[in-house]
Amino acid sequence: MPFSVTWHTILEEVDEVPPDATFRTPLSEEPFRLEDVQEHRLLISYRDQNTTIPLKREQFETLYQRISDTSQAFDLDRLPADAEPYATILSVHPHFEVDQREGVLRNIDTPTPSSLTDSTLEVESGTQTHEKPDLPVYSDALLLIDTLERYDPTDLSSMETSELVDLYTLCSDVQRNANDLRQNVRSVLLERLHHDRPVHGQYGSVQRTSRRNRTLKDDQTVIELLEGQGIDRERVTTVDTSKVDEALEVTELSESNLYEINQSQYVRKADVDEEVKESRLQGLKDQLAAADNPETDELQQEIKELEARIDELTSFSSASGFE
Repeated sequence: MPFSVTWHTILEEVDEVPPDATFRTPLSEEPFRLEDVQEHRLLISYRDQNTTIPLKREQFETLYQRISDTSQAFDLDRLPADAEPYATILSVHPHFEVDQREGVLRNIDTPTPSSLTDSTLEVESGTQTHEKPDLPVYSDALLLIDTLERYDPTDLSSMETSELVDLYTLCSDVQRNANDLRQNVRSVLLERLHHDRPVHGQYGSVQRTSRRNRTLKDDQTVIELLEGQGIDRERVTTVDTSKVDEALEVTELSESNLYEINQSQYVRKADVDEEVKESRLQGLKDQLAAADNPETDELQQEIKELEARIDELTSFSSASGFE
């Protein structure tokens, strides 16, 4: 297939992208926007930059030829500096795909939308269905949103105690489950982030970093090595809390003689009524399902009209002596 056909398909696809759509480069995930579509080039701009950058047709053709000349996927690391946007725009074509996990750009037979734009493009594979995630944090977040909508958390002092308990419980559950999900996401991200440059998403950015942790070797090794350098052991030994507690039991000293004691108050979640949560959650899911189905309201109205008609017929039969 000549590149001119591919090029015009790309132009048609990007014309369908909303003006405020954000694209991302495949490796560094730098966000950029499409400013203008011309016959022989595209103009883009990176976030927080006032200048536009031209992406030339001939450069797209060069990348296209490199992919077409071999059956192997094109390694994105081979892209010249500042050429990542070419791969992003090329992936808008239904038959080109960027695989960020493997770091390649490939030609595919089955049309697929680009994963590097926040706007879903229409492809021949048909409509997509929205599946509700089966995650604890989703369920608890849904319940929390429902509670926030039913109460007025902007004025906590005016809320009933039971309402505050519900709000506190759900906030606690969301925090716990969100942290579990965050840690799982972090594990996967660590496998994909191989440099210290920030990687951007739609809502923020992350960066691979390292933390230095220290743990002392056994006491005897540390003390002997320091004493060998002229450091007296009394300078590095500390009071052992466990031994102090043992000493308190056999002396007349009180705990307050040896400890600075400060007492604070806090609220602890004691119990969660999972049955009530599940019941309310199911009701919310049913409401969402009904909202996703435009025929639901019309169907419910037809059911009500049918029930009213049945009541009329039943009343007429009873009054006429028919059973």
